[in-house]
Amino acid sequence: MTLASFGMPNRLAAETSPYLRQHMDNPVDWRPWGAEALAEAAARDVPLLVSIGYSACHWCHVMERESFEDEAIARAMNARFVCVKVDREERPDVDAIYMEAVQAMTGHGGWPLNVFITPAQVPFFGGTYFPPETRQGMPSWAMVLDAVADAWINRRAEIDATGARMAERLQGAALLEPAAEPIDAGILDEAVARLGEHYDRVNGGFGGAPKFPPASVIEFLLRRGEREMSLGTLRAMARGGIFDQLGGGFARYAVDATWTVPHFEKMLYDNALLARAYLHGWQLSSDPLLREVCEGTLDFLLAELRSPEGGFHAALDADSEGVEGRYYVWTADELRALLGADAQAAIEHFGVSERGNFEGRANVLVRAYDGAPANLQAIRRTLLDARAQRVRPALDDKQITSWNALAIAALAEAGAVLERADYLAAATAAANFVLTRLRRQDGRLLRTFAHGQARLDGYLEDHAYLIDALLTLYEAGFDGRFFLVARELADTMIERFSDSQRGGFFSVASDSEPLLARRKELEDAPIPSGSSAAALALLRLAALSGETRYEDRALGALRLVANLVTRHPQAFAHALSALDFHLAPTHEVALVGDRDGVAALARVVRGRLRPHLVLAGAVVNAVSASREPSGDPVPLLAERAPVDGRAAAYVCERFACRRPVTEPAELARELGDTTP
Repeated sequence: MTLASFGMPNRLAAETSPYLRQHMDNPVDWRPWGAEALAEAAARDVPLLVSIGYSACHWCHVMERESFEDEAIARAMNARFVCVKVDREERPDVDAIYMEAVQAMTGHGGWPLNVFITPAQVPFFGGTYFPPETRQGMPSWAMVLDAVADAWINRRAEIDATGARMAERLQGAALLEPAAEPIDAGILDEAVARLGEHYDRVNGGFGGAPKFPPASVIEFLLRRGEREMSLGTLRAMARGGIFDQLGGGFARYAVDATWTVPHFEKMLYDNALLARAYLHGWQLSSDPLLREVCEGTLDFLLAELRSPEGGFHAALDADSEGVEGRYYVWTADELRALLGADAQAAIEHFGVSERGNFEGRANVLVRAYDGAPANLQAIRRTLLDARAQRVRPALDDKQITSWNALAIAALAEAGAVLERADYLAAATAAANFVLTRLRRQDGRLLRTFAHGQARLDGYLEDHAYLIDALLTLYEAGFDGRFFLVARELADTMIERFSDSQRGGFFSVASDSEPLLARRKELEDAPIPSGSSAAALALLRLAALSGETRYEDRALGALRLVANLVTRHPQAFAHALSALDFHLAPTHEVALVGDRDGVAALARVVRGRLRPHLVLAGAVVNAVSASREPSGDPVPLLAERAPVDGRAAAYVCERFACRRPVTEPAELARELGDTTP
């Protein structure tokens, strides 16, 4: 008998993941992934049922209500299997292995992910959502349980043979050999052309429904100076229902091709990546809409996802009161009742119709035209006040190191570029939180923080994203300690994650828990892979430090995908950005002088999108001529000094510097600016 059999919390009650805790009162005897569950399966000679999802997942909630809360189904699961619940956001390593396995078995994947594995961790059957009764060609969950249990007893030899082949396949990219020939710059133009073949010139974005915000693709295109696809997609998403027209922030994806109806969950990683993309789009285009969306997205992060500790929570659920989107949608009658004389202007601006655009007469608000009613802000405040009275979507309150790093980078860069001191302060506070609460005394990063506990060893992406974030935070405020920690983390990452044989980086550390495969995750969707993030961060670090060993490690990772990026540019867009940084002439800019003078010169650097530039700065006390307490540990600043008492800018390439300049206009010319 189990605790779940007596109606008591199962073995998830001690977990901190909101997703796992959502299942702690199920009659299923769930337990977390780990050696204990594997050992029990071996002792009982039964398979493990590994069910993977995340707290904001709509269909995860549906399957829980329909099947995992059912007493009869739970008894069958407990009797025949060791049942394991995994939060994919806590354990991306486990999720990646079994997602690839299910995709190989079925041709598709998604969450909830339900996979049956042997006690040796080898998968032999799996799928995604299964209904409680046979429906639309899908077998019921009970039928799946019966079939798998029967196969385990009567077809074990077949399972063992299939499992051996699958285990080899799941090594995946870890078996890739690096490209032998030099990387040719032509692949960047070829990748842009290939993206153009899939661009939706009517609605923006790439391909048809469903559409996911392609942040990494947009960033690569912006780096290349491409405007149609990058700016077109940014503007289309900004006008659509995927962007919360009242409260800011983006939903995870649109279910249609027009960006109108979202899948309503809001993820920290999407919003951090998109805020930075909108910032860069504004720097390239000066389009005020893009700046507005950047700030609206960052304001959403600060208002809705910021934690008391200074970090950022993971997500907001898609559902409230058990209904997807209820918190966000409106009928025309609701607007009339709330807004009175302003209702018609709001109805027209937000594209509201009597028939609705979402399930019945409900409307997802969009920006129906470029103009706006004169009193739009008052309309928004009224609707936000009314929305605040509704039942809010649930908050996934765990704080993930890598996702926090994305938020730190977006806030730091936007704070510097837009001269928003509040953003820079929030980025600094979040960095301090991560470095104090999610970094052990030996310097190793941890993955998650919730309910006062930090746990689970950090992955490659945690290290790579944080290195990038700390470098960005350094460039935003010139606090040298962030550069020093970034370099320490880079050395740790190389030591613990690099592959000395084939190059690149494994997703888990050399001393991590043994899994079926030690993999290299290379694809940049929906977020940059740890591999490409490591490559770009190390290239930036090399440019700031002058240490070529960082560049060598970055190129080792990029050579693994050099022959793939043009065939699948959407899947390797962040790697393309790293290649672009490597192949382009890179400016290294050092600023030294009094605070106001350095700020004036930095304003020139930040006034345009300059993706092939790194920036260092040191503020000199005007009276004592000494450096401020943060110091200047960046080698790029060595032996740099003001000129005739004035703040100076040194523009370098490969640490060969031109004569220093002191006037902002001179610096603009040195950086190649030819127009105001």
